[in-house]
Amino acid sequence: MSAVHAAEGADFRGPLDVTKAATAVLDADGTIVGWGPAAHALLGYPADEAVGRPIGALVVDRPGEYHLATPLPGAARARRQVLHMRHRDGHILRVATATLPLSHAGTGPARLLAVADANETERWERLQSMLRGLATQSPVGLAIYDTDLRVVWTNHALYQEMGTLQYAGLGPDEMVTQGEILSDGYPGTLEEAMRGVLDTGEPVIELHYSGRPPADPEHDHVWSCSYYRLQDADGRPLGVCEETVDITARYLAQQRLDLLVRAGGRVGTSLDMTRTAQELSAVAVPQFADGITVDLLDVVLEGDQPVPGTATARRVVRVWEGPSDRPRDSRPPDCDYPAGSLQARCLAAGHPVLEASPGADGARSRLAVPLRTEAGASLGVVTFCRDRHPDPFDSEDLPLADELVDRAAVCIDNARRYTREHAAALTLQRSLLPRHLPRLTGVDVAHRYLPADNRAGVGGDWYDVIALPGTRVGLVVGDVVGHGVRAAATMGRLRTSVRALARLDLPPDELLTRLDELITQDAHEQSTTQAETDDPALGVTCLYAVYDPVTGRCSMARAGSPLPSVVDPATGRVSHPDVPAGPPLGLGGLPFESAEFTLAEGSLMALFTDGLVQGRGRDRDTELDALHTVLTEHRRPLDELCDRIVATLLPGPVDDDAALLLVRTRTLDNHEVAAWDLADDPAAVGRARTLATGQVDAWGLDGELSFTTELVVSELVTNAIRYASGPIQLRLIRDRTLICEVSDTGHTSPHLRRAGSDDEGGRGLFLVAQMTQQWGTRYTPTGKTIWAEQPIPPP
Repeated sequence: MSAVHAAEGADFRGPLDVTKAATAVLDADGTIVGWGPAAHALLGYPADEAVGRPIGALVVDRPGEYHLATPLPGAARARRQVLHMRHRDGHILRVATATLPLSHAGTGPARLLAVADANETERWERLQSMLRGLATQSPVGLAIYDTDLRVVWTNHALYQEMGTLQYAGLGPDEMVTQGEILSDGYPGTLEEAMRGVLDTGEPVIELHYSGRPPADPEHDHVWSCSYYRLQDADGRPLGVCEETVDITARYLAQQRLDLLVRAGGRVGTSLDMTRTAQELSAVAVPQFADGITVDLLDVVLEGDQPVPGTATARRVVRVWEGPSDRPRDSRPPDCDYPAGSLQARCLAAGHPVLEASPGADGARSRLAVPLRTEAGASLGVVTFCRDRHPDPFDSEDLPLADELVDRAAVCIDNARRYTREHAAALTLQRSLLPRHLPRLTGVDVAHRYLPADNRAGVGGDWYDVIALPGTRVGLVVGDVVGHGVRAAATMGRLRTSVRALARLDLPPDELLTRLDELITQDAHEQSTTQAETDDPALGVTCLYAVYDPVTGRCSMARAGSPLPSVVDPATGRVSHPDVPAGPPLGLGGLPFESAEFTLAEGSLMALFTDGLVQGRGRDRDTELDALHTVLTEHRRPLDELCDRIVATLLPGPVDDDAALLLVRTRTLDNHEVAAWDLADDPAAVGRARTLATGQVDAWGLDGELSFTTELVVSELVTNAIRYASGPIQLRLIRDRTLICEVSDTGHTSPHLRRAGSDDEGGRGLFLVAQMTQQWGTRYTPTGKTIWAEQPIPPP
């Protein structure tokens, strides 16, 4: 080892090493007394020219001042500086110099001068500084493994991370406990990953690895690890270098952000409060908490608006407790929080409350966070629990918990609003639908209405059965476009309109025409009073049919509705009547057309709206086939058939509401109907009275009923002879009432009027109205029919 290397504190390695640098020996006055071959090569002066000259003569910076006569502090301390020296050919060299005392005596050589290129020296010094920094000052943990992947060196940063330097000879998976590779696409162990680096030379960048270091054995840490191969000048592998950075805080922050992103996509996918609570649990457990409970105020579950400041006075219902799943169809348990409990304090304070308590396996940490609306009203409370998680809840967890619960609160409040609106719309819908269908001789009926179970909510589908004069029956199914309260209100308006038009005894095609005109006129009036028209009545579908149990004939017209299905009572074959398709109501266009066909007694007819046989992901033809399969069991009770149809076609939530009306036809026996043709002659009035009273007596009806029937027949036949022409028909029908009908070829409807004291006529129709239950007129293709009904006294 050279004298310079032996000097304490000196560092003459690199370009200033005496074996590489240009060297000169100076006496105590700075005169050159020795000149090496390297000095000759660097500065161009041969030894015979250099020896005996003062060294300052070669220095350009301070030629008159530079000398080394001043004693250096410390006998063995080197003095280094950068100078400009003149080459023998005249150009200037920038050099680094180092001087070292060689003796303490005042005689003999006093200095050893080493000279090297300054740029090369500074590059070497920077490299050395970097290497020293990596070893002692770098925040990046470094470890060097040999070709057997055993630790041979670590730096100071790794010691600070791990708390020990006892790593020599250990493998990469032995440095921490419970180690696990978190990054995807890598082998199961670090040794396998590093073996790939050693074999292929391909580096590994930012592999995430978790484990528990000796310095903190109770908590998981996460490191970002990079690996590259070390090799000699010939490319032979020497080992693997590992760089590690503890990114635990950053990783946890990223995990929290990922948790919020996942919550944004998974919480609130439906307008169901319990499902929203379940989704919150699925996001939070087990990453954020080991367990979760979600408790809502009872008024919230009912859809009512919570009042700020009354949360603690309300009953609380537990809607979810995870991770164990409570069956969805079971009744949520009521919660009675005692005063001073974690949840009671949270509801009273309106902000998160954290609590730690001893448990069976250690500390049990709980965090209660209130569910609040934007206005600050409380919806309930969410309680997070950690009993297996290594870290209890702390202040850093509060913002994340608050954000998670706030997201859930928005969704639950939206679900509450939907629940309220859906309940209001459903209540309105059911109040507008017929509560009790009339019991009629001509048909047996059963019905079902199923509201949609989605965000849209209840719609505007309806059904109706209308008693018409002459034991006839009006059958209706309809569908209003849209959902919600407006659609339900529009449905009620249209249902009332249909009933009013049906009371006018209009044929089906004319009834739909009148209803279409009414809707179009309303839409036009609205468009003149508001900027845009969005009336749900536009595009309404409707089917109207009239069935006559006396003749077994059915007349039907439809406006955009699906064809009904009819089951033949003898063969069980299902068919569709040939009823022309009309356009939906309110759109205008083509006129409506009726079709008339005969239904055998006991025929089963299914009238329904589109929601029964079509929807998202449902094929209409397949659904119709399923409907027909159930209808082939037509001999079952109608209510049972309705339930089987609903269970088959709509087993779960649907996107559109549906209305179903099943009708089984009956016909009146011949002995319940009597009809006679009368001549257009005043003498026929007496014959009509005799025939009518005789039939009433034959039916065994009350004598008083025979008297009123005689009066009614006399008046109606007399009017037909007086005001019409052609043949006249008298028909009596015994049903739940006694019906008297007189038909003629006239097209003028009689009406009540007040007769003056000196008028000879005008009182007959008044008497008919007074003595009967109801009367009216209906038009036929050949004229009109005037009818009157009388109640039949009970036997």
